[in-house]
Amino acid sequence: MKLFITGIGTDVGKTVASAICVQALEADYWKPIQAGDLDNSDSKKIQSLISCHTERSRSVKSQIHKNAYQLNTPASPHYAAQLDGITIDLKKIIEPETNNHLVIEGAGGILVPLNNNDCIIDLIQPDYKVIIVSRHYLGSINHTLLTFEALKNRNIEVAGIIFSGDENKATEDIILSKTKAKLIGRIENEPYFDENVIQYYADKFRENLLNLE
Repeated sequence: MKLFITGIGTDVGKTVASAICVQALEADYWKPIQAGDLDNSDSKKIQSLISCHTERSRSVKSQIHKNAYQLNTPASPHYAAQLDGITIDLKKIIEPETNNHLVIEGAGGILVPLNNNDCIIDLIQPDYKVIIVSRHYLGSINHTLLTFEALKNRNIEVAGIIFSGDENKATEDIILSKTKAKLIGRIENEPYFDENVIQYYADKFRENLLNLE
């Protein structure tokens, strides 16, 4: 199973959600494009948050695959690439080979530009199961529904949704009602995230994730 984790914007909790999915499925992880923060990249964050990759586990079950592009500036990938003097080429973004489940994390929202023609949504392949991470804030309903609409217009089915932040029943109910999305779970506003917290959510989300197959 290949899960593509996208969000309704930036800083909505995609990396934490990705870590939970990796831990729950003992999956591999791949972030095709990393823009900025290379010393503390999302791949490094995932590695620090999961226990199925560490030597403390019985075996290293999850592999963290190399980014196709590592860009120096924390900005939209198209601009970060421009500053690095390159142009992102989708043909050079090659999915890693693995016999394991694979969790793929996008960058920002689905219409974040990669170059003059392509956006994050163009990374989504027919065999990917798309999970949307929606964080509660004023305007998040609109951003979530727009994300669903954009995917629907490309004939991309959403496999499920993860809510991020303390429960907001009114927001969650209207989003689930309008989208008919499968709820994977909710990640609360935890004071911190470490291996134990990620494992807690992995255990909660595992059944719903496995039912996506």
